[in-house]
Amino acid sequence: MQKIVLIPDSFKGTMSSMEICALMEKAIRRHFPHAEVLSIPVADGGEGSVDCFLAAMGGKRVPVRVKGPYGEDCDAFYGQVAEDTAIVEMAACAGLPLVGERKNPEETTTYGVGQLIGRAVGDGCRKIVVGLGGSATNDGGCGAAAALGAKFLNDRGEAFVPVGGTLTEIASIDAAPLRRTLAGVEIVTMCDIDNPLCGEQGAAAVFGPQKGADPAMVERLDGGLSHLARIAARDLGVEMLHLPGAGAAGGMGGGMAAFFGSPLRMGIETVLDTVRFEEIAAGAGLILTGEGKIDGQSLRGKVVIGVARRAKTMGIPVAAIVGDIGDDVERSYAMGVSGIFSINRIAAPFKELQTRCREDLYRTVDNLMGFIARMEERK
Repeated sequence: MQKIVLIPDSFKGTMSSMEICALMEKAIRRHFPHAEVLSIPVADGGEGSVDCFLAAMGGKRVPVRVKGPYGEDCDAFYGQVAEDTAIVEMAACAGLPLVGERKNPEETTTYGVGQLIGRAVGDGCRKIVVGLGGSATNDGGCGAAAALGAKFLNDRGEAFVPVGGTLTEIASIDAAPLRRTLAGVEIVTMCDIDNPLCGEQGAAAVFGPQKGADPAMVERLDGGLSHLARIAARDLGVEMLHLPGAGAAGGMGGGMAAFFGSPLRMGIETVLDTVRFEEIAAGAGLILTGEGKIDGQSLRGKVVIGVARRAKTMGIPVAAIVGDIGDDVERSYAMGVSGIFSINRIAAPFKELQTRCREDLYRTVDNLMGFIARMEERK
């Protein structure tokens, strides 16, 4: 085995993608000490996305002073992973951990996200990957758009920066200044959920409570996003109300499409394109991927399947190292997965498995690589 590529998702609540890569490489080295091992840690667009891209591609963190969730000055950053490519994670300046116990999605803003994008463009980046996830906001991305020049006017013709609680005050939107600022810049949005903007599965109803919204506030926030969608459809010609993924990050998914003209793409597809997966994986004898649980939901395009589909076209076998194996995974083999291996070595409650997950993952990969090494010895 001369070359192995590692590209696992995190195991939510237990191990980060970078931790998993390190444990996998340690086990591989026991059996193939001279193999070329390439790690591509994966994040879903939320907190840690910049670090994962930097670990996979190299580059640098660029510190930026921007506005935080309540408009306060905040130290944030973006990642520059190539001469002209930047990674922006909205959690860096609009994330839920930044508000602590002061949760109020009627007052929080994505303004700082727009400032990060603007700084990256000012620094010469012509491709911006924006990761959605972990937000404290419900402003439909209006704050980010305003930071880059979009004009939101109320019925008195006054310009203002809408937040979740003032979306219903928007009378008109002019996105032309923003589009001039971003002329010639490609913006791609990582979005791993397909929730619509409004309704029972929308941004406010599904994610509002974790951001501090009670039932009455959820109803107000939902109404505000619905109003925003009507104005955006009229003034911008973009239908965001039923767009899959529009409900991500407090409606930021819809805002990225409406204001920035950005496609919403599954995180793994964005990662694979950005790191130039086909170039990295060329000539590999094996790809190790994985996630906390593989089941029927994984087949919709999460990390394991996204990797397997690409690897299949290259003729490279893929082993999925997972925490748990659910039902309806057999179709994954037709999509490029060669084998699925659970790290759970004993029958025990999840809390107990959490305490031993790192050792169990190491032993599982060690067992698999030992098997492959012995098979190669027989050839």
